[in-house]
Amino acid sequence: MVKPTVKSVEEAGSKWAEETPRRASYYEKYTPAAAGKWEANTVAAAATYKAAVTAADIDKRFSGGVKRAGAAKFSRKVTAVGVARFGPGVTAAAPDYRERVAPYLDEIAKTDLPERKARGDPANLARVEKIATALHKKRIAAIVAGVTS
Repeated sequence: MVKPTVKSVEEAGSKWAEETPRRASYYEKYTPAAAGKWEANTVAAAATYKAAVTAADIDKRFSGGVKRAGAAKFSRKVTAVGVARFGPGVTAAAPDYRERVAPYLDEIAKTDLPERKARGDPANLARVEKIATALHKKRIAAIVAGVTS
């Protein structure tokens, strides 16, 4: 039998780190065009997703993946990548945030609340309950309508 020729992990890693960033223009050009296909395929995969997240050993798979990555990698990636991307990511997400939060802020604004009582009065919990109930109903209605998750 013939064994395949395999690059060393150092060579493979160096090539990957060198070449992959050069593909950013390819990513920028072709990824947005695939959005419709992504949505259709993802929606079609709902049953597969459900099967995966309800697998008998999903808790072990999940915790195993977390342990494999580990706290050290998490910390390293936050420092090396996350910090630099955090601000621009928030800025890029601002229109989405506004769009998604608006219906809930509107719901809070139109909710009639009982009068505020003295600080610490248990009757003040009724105010919280009214808002929580209104927001929950809004969220469920949006999910059913396919507007939000």
